[in-house]
Amino acid sequence: MVADGAGRTPEGTTGRAAEPRQTWAALPWLVRSAVVWSACLVVVVAALYLLGKIAVLLAPLAIALAATVFLTALLDPVQLALRRLRLPASLAALLTVLLLLGVLFGVGALVWNLTASQFSELSQELSQGLQRTREFVTSTLPVNDQQLDRLLDQVRQGLGQGTVDPVSGARTAAEVLGSALLALVLLFFLLKDGRSMWRWVLSRMTGPNRSVTAEAGRVGWRTLGAYSRGTMMIAAIDAIGIGLALVLLRVPLAFPLALITFFGGFIPIIGATVAGAVAVLVALAAKGPVTALLVLAAVIAVQQIEGNLLEPLIMKRQVRLHPAVILVAVTAGTLIAGIAGAFVSVPITAVVWRVIDTVQRHRGRPAPDAEAAPPAPA
Repeated sequence: MVADGAGRTPEGTTGRAAEPRQTWAALPWLVRSAVVWSACLVVVVAALYLLGKIAVLLAPLAIALAATVFLTALLDPVQLALRRLRLPASLAALLTVLLLLGVLFGVGALVWNLTASQFSELSQELSQGLQRTREFVTSTLPVNDQQLDRLLDQVRQGLGQGTVDPVSGARTAAEVLGSALLALVLLFFLLKDGRSMWRWVLSRMTGPNRSVTAEAGRVGWRTLGAYSRGTMMIAAIDAIGIGLALVLLRVPLAFPLALITFFGGFIPIIGATVAGAVAVLVALAAKGPVTALLVLAAVIAVQQIEGNLLEPLIMKRQVRLHPAVILVAVTAGTLIAGIAGAFVSVPITAVVWRVIDTVQRHRGRPAPDAEAAPPAPA
């Protein structure tokens, strides 16, 4: 056998190259499966983390895009109804956007007229409720005032509370205004040309990937639309139910508390819990512990009726997620992007799950005729 310049034979080189393969093949299948799945999990988590960091760096753009997609899914039935009246696509999209602005400004003006003078009172009632809670904790638990103060200071530092910077506040206000204007413009174009854009994307695909992408996109869009409309209906029902309970118990600031409950309903589980805690604190400060307990009972009853009776009727089965998945998604979204992340984490999770499920179920089906897809716009 002739050796090469380094003194290695071809057989020896082949043998050493095959050693890692032999070692891998000698491992138990359970170990190999664990290694492969762990590597895939690390790659997926790293990709999600990177996307989250990019979204945080481009926060105004990311928020505008998320709001645009959410509003488009919510208002798409309105735009389709206008199109059935034989209106042009641009006019139907414009009327839909104007309808949204009219509703927002109308509700905003009504809320401001009814609650502008009450939000300062709400802050005072919350402070009194927290003080009563503090007295209850220090009198019943083995915790003194100094320990409680240190705990509250740690919570404030964790939440990032500090002195207000006027320059930072002005910059934040400008970013919010710019994001809102960008979202409105993008909303108009998505309502007007969204389906044409999607057909253009599908026209660039060939073979089975085209049918899989078309079905996954259709299912994902329906899931987002059902989630957005269902979440708004459930949040409104929660707000009406808890607001009526506050009015019957004669708790002050019932309308602002109902409004907080409505917005909290867009963050599943956590938002409703926080809104209920605020209502209980106000009732404790204004009416005492008996009324606070009655408010707590009303909040629990409304949430149980909503979770066990109304949500299965309003939300379609394919949209619903397990509470454990919702908690993990909301927590991850909050850690990555704060309140905005908490709002968008659950719909993103629902859409991604439905898309993955559709792709998996599509495997093994015979590929449909590619010509059945609509052609690209001219």
